[in-house]
Amino acid sequence: MPPSEESPEALIELLKDQHSPWALPPGCSPQDQHLREMAVLEPKLIRGSNVFRVLKSLRIVDKGVEEVDEGLLQLEQLEELILSANHISRITSANLPRTLKVLELCCNAVADLQDLCAQPPPELQHLGLGYNRLCGPSQDKFLTAAFWPNLVSLDLSFNNLTDLLGLVSQLSSLEKLRILVLKGNPLALIPTYRGFLVDSLPKLSVLDDIHIGFDERHQFLGLARQPELMRSEARVVVSVGDMKGVPDPSTLQQLADDSGFPVITYSYCVTYEFVEGEELDNGSSTEVTKIHQSPEVATLDADSSAQDTGETKSQQDPAATEEPKASSAKVFVTPGKPWEDTIDYSYRKEHIVKDLMRLKSYLAAGTIVSVVEEKVLSWPVEADPEENTDTNKKAGRGQQMDGAKGPARKDKQKKKKEKSCELRSDPPIRRTLGTRKVTLEALLATEDLVTTLCDFGILITEQPPQPPSVEEKLSPQDKKKSKDKSKNPKAESKSQAKRKASTSAKGKIKKKGSSVLVEGQGLQPVPLTVQFQMQLLRWPPAAGTQSQESMATAVGSTQ
Repeated sequence: MPPSEESPEALIELLKDQHSPWALPPGCSPQDQHLREMAVLEPKLIRGSNVFRVLKSLRIVDKGVEEVDEGLLQLEQLEELILSANHISRITSANLPRTLKVLELCCNAVADLQDLCAQPPPELQHLGLGYNRLCGPSQDKFLTAAFWPNLVSLDLSFNNLTDLLGLVSQLSSLEKLRILVLKGNPLALIPTYRGFLVDSLPKLSVLDDIHIGFDERHQFLGLARQPELMRSEARVVVSVGDMKGVPDPSTLQQLADDSGFPVITYSYCVTYEFVEGEELDNGSSTEVTKIHQSPEVATLDADSSAQDTGETKSQQDPAATEEPKASSAKVFVTPGKPWEDTIDYSYRKEHIVKDLMRLKSYLAAGTIVSVVEEKVLSWPVEADPEENTDTNKKAGRGQQMDGAKGPARKDKQKKKKEKSCELRSDPPIRRTLGTRKVTLEALLATEDLVTTLCDFGILITEQPPQPPSVEEKLSPQDKKKSKDKSKNPKAESKSQAKRKASTSAKGKIKKKGSSVLVEGQGLQPVPLTVQFQMQLLRWPPAAGTQSQESMATAVGSTQ
């Protein structure tokens, strides 16, 4: 060795020293360290194309790769190939090294497995195809032991597989399969999905990243022999609990005149979007009606439905912010409730969806929850013109007969008064108080329940108009008299005393009527909130299934 060159031992120390300029950056694999040591100890092995014979793992993530060509065959010892988050739509198995044991193609655009299964690597143990575009049942036939005899782990999550029976019949031939991931597919929304797989694949150890225990196998024992239970449909229960933070409408009401009309009534409802399907009526499902009956569901008009914006909107005209909705979405409405500090809806409705692909798209996009206020003005029913004419003609005669027919006259007036109390209602005026987007992607994974507290923020209410002052009520003649009185000091002092007395009296009345407002000035405003829950039903149901009553506790713990 020339004296100017360092020994291999000294070079190895430089590679291992963290402060050395030749040290590897943090996060490098052991193979990177091994290659650097080999470059010091056996530099001839990594010169030119010899390095391809040494590589056992190749990771190319999010580099825009679109195709795997024959150049990969130069890696004669390659065992692990990770090509996640690229743009690969088709992969030819003839270009894959035969030594490959791990092939990860997650987050690509693979829609067909035919080319991959032409000459698949015989020793492959893990195949990752999650987050691709596989659609069944045409792709199920490529997932058998004829193509993957040594497959131990298979990831097919978040594709578009819908045929659970057909897929299980093919996967049952994979005798070495121990790990299976199917969450995120439409077939995973079927109530008996997990139980059917656990019983159909007895050698499976992990399903959807959850270990399969002995108790679970015993619970689902025999389910594989009941294919009639495998209906291709999903059942989803939507629940709405308490709503808080709605301003008291009585503080904003003002009478049109002293007659007390119109009579204004307010009601509040919660709307949510759901994919079109079947809804169970009251009493048709004991599971739903066991806690309380499901109220009737109707749809709002186009100008009062929720807007899919993903942001909170307060006190806006729905027609001004309306956006076109997807044809698959339908708006459901809870029954209207009068104002209270805490409005308890106790709403629960079960939806049956047979289009699993549409349900998956809906859950991935989320739903829109809105609070709608309905205002109705009621007026007295107007009397018939003929009746008014006859009344005017008989007015004189009636006055003369008051003494003789006093009680009868009073009864007639009482009946007329009762008749005049009949009210007619104007068409309801609807206003959206708030809109919020609720994320439901967790239902596509391993979660069966999404519970959230929709916070629409603090509503800013308009202040009721102040009554006119005493000076504004005075007529021009009264104003002139007041000017004349001002010239006389004694008269002016008397008028001031009267004004003070009247002002103090009115102040007492105002203080008495607005005591709540005065006391509430120091209170913090309460935001408008609604408890919202969506549950994906499973069979058999879990022992700890939450009820409507426990939803408030679950939501309160998240605050």
